[in-house]
Amino acid sequence: MTRTRILQVGLAIVLPIALVASWLVLSRDSTNVYFPPLSEILTKFRELWIFDLVPLHVVPSLTSIAAGMGISIVLGIGLGLLFGLSRRLSAAVQPILFFFRALPTVALLPMFIVLLGIGLEMRIAVIIAGALWPILMNTIDGVRNVDATVLDTGRMYQIRGRHRLFSVVLPSAAPQIFAGIRTSLSVSVIVMVASELVGSTRGIGYFILSAQRQFMIPDLWAGLILLGLIGYLLNVLFVVVERRMLAWHTGSRAS
Repeated sequence: MTRTRILQVGLAIVLPIALVASWLVLSRDSTNVYFPPLSEILTKFRELWIFDLVPLHVVPSLTSIAAGMGISIVLGIGLGLLFGLSRRLSAAVQPILFFFRALPTVALLPMFIVLLGIGLEMRIAVIIAGALWPILMNTIDGVRNVDATVLDTGRMYQIRGRHRLFSVVLPSAAPQIFAGIRTSLSVSVIVMVASELVGSTRGIGYFILSAQRQFMIPDLWAGLILLGLIGYLLNVLFVVVERRMLAWHTGSRAS
């Protein structure tokens, strides 16, 4: 491990610890109702989330994200391949894609609530409406920007049809597709919280809103910390999967 890498890992560990320690010390004697001591927030966090409310609020939120992201990935890559490989079809649907992409997902919440109610289906649909676009657009761009030399090599070896799609086009577009999925993962967490704030009786967003309405400030802070931790852990998990799936790409860039 190089000195630069050691320094990066050290900063990644030391900086969060230093920030938490500073927050703990500076808030120790706080009497502000809206900014309680961190020790009080952590106590409430332990009481609430290890593990009493996990089945009631965390599991529904993670289920919504998993289902919404899974459907978004399948639709985004499938449609992205279709539009990316056919320039005529892409040109025909481009105005429609740009129109729906420009619509803020939060603005669609009332429509989804009217159509689907306030259940799991609504939250999944809202997540798809927000998370689909980065995957779709990145897949289209990735397919269109496949290196011409790679395509010519495939033709020379008579790689055609689905073999060309799965052994040439998709691997070449994979780095850009994964970049879109990472963006969509962040969007899905944001949209999930928004959907639970507006129309839900379960989930982390609902818990945070309920704590705010009942003026339970330590509970609110504990919910926000949990939300941040979930977002961080989802990103870490994605990075692990991405590195394994794109190990060939990382190795080629290093060489």
